[in-house]
Amino acid sequence: MASHPLTRLPAREPDGGDWNVVIETPKGCRNKFKFDEAAGLFRLSGVLPAGAVFPFDFGYLPATVGEDGDPLDVLILMDEPAFPGCVVAARLVGVIEAEQAERGGRPERNDRLIAVSADSRNHQSVRSLADLDKNLLDEIEHFFVSYNQAKGKRFKPLGRHGPKRAGRLARAGLKAHGRKS
Repeated sequence: MASHPLTRLPAREPDGGDWNVVIETPKGCRNKFKFDEAAGLFRLSGVLPAGAVFPFDFGYLPATVGEDGDPLDVLILMDEPAFPGCVVAARLVGVIEAEQAERGGRPERNDRLIAVSADSRNHQSVRSLADLDKNLLDEIEHFFVSYNQAKGKRFKPLGRHGPKRAGRLARAGLKAHGRKS
């Protein structure tokens, strides 16, 4: 395994405050990037159809493992797009719990944590999904459904929950990573 600084980054700062989110794909981008931990670099993992772009920056919580075996996914609300590899301090405001399946495959959980950049001016008052407009949440869910559909996968939202549930999932991801390491 490559010795890249992102492979040693903690999910949360030692003071227990903000979570570290590693940006893989910036807001407004059609290209989907994914961190290749073994190689220690970012790879292009796909291109969205014309007219489709990521609605916000998308990345992961380092040192976590979700039920799909990958680090926990995070969609992070920020004022301006970042860049692949940028580490953003963030607070979790909720989660869209979901199942995802390859065409004809068995569904597995693949939740999307929702966070807000700790330095955001435009989203500084957002503390929970309840603080976001319902239409925005509907559009975010629709993005994940259509994005996966274009890749031949099925993404089925199961529910929306607030920051406590998101925090529990993140802590479970930390424990799972510890068992994997």
